[in-house]
Amino acid sequence: MNKIYRLHEFAKRIGKSTSTLRRWDREGTLKAKRFPSGHRYYDESDVRRLFGIKEPDRKIVVYCRVSSSGQRNDLKSQIEAMEQFCLASGIAVDEWISETGSGMNFKRKKFLALMTAIQRGEVKQLIVAHKDRLVRFGFDCFQYMAEQNGCELLIVNQESLSPQEEMVNDLMAIVHVFSSRLYGLRSYKKTLREALKYDASHPDISE
Repeated sequence: MNKIYRLHEFAKRIGKSTSTLRRWDREGTLKAKRFPSGHRYYDESDVRRLFGIKEPDRKIVVYCRVSSSGQRNDLKSQIEAMEQFCLASGIAVDEWISETGSGMNFKRKKFLALMTAIQRGEVKQLIVAHKDRLVRFGFDCFQYMAEQNGCELLIVNQESLSPQEEMVNDLMAIVHVFSSRLYGLRSYKKTLREALKYDASHPDISE
């Protein structure tokens, strides 16, 4: 993962004072990145920029996904639409990733490999048709992780490439999970009540 330096850490890393870094930030010589709280921070890309070290080659990636193998036509349409978009926008794509798996499954093999590449600073830009092609929930967390590692997310926002039946299936899966947990909780409470009644009717012989 790209190492992050707070203001005083970065000053020590490059042999400058914090006041110099603040001045550079104001003047635009070396702009600091900022956390949502407003606190400044820097990373290794700032070190390379400051010392004139060439940035490593970073790739542009397109990620396409559907939930099931029965959606092969949807996946094909998604890929074709993304190809047309990239051609029309003059974007030279280095890697195309297509995957089959639920958007609620964060352990998808290619998805995890993509996250690892982003954390290593290998991805310059990630392009998807719609944000739920990456994850059904938690997109803001994914976006924050990407931005912290210098990866720009480009969401084409084509709703037509986000199959409605996927959302229905995902919502049904959520309902099933919570229903099972609720049933399990009720069963646990029933068992507990029966155990307490048994203990009350069978006092300890030793007393």
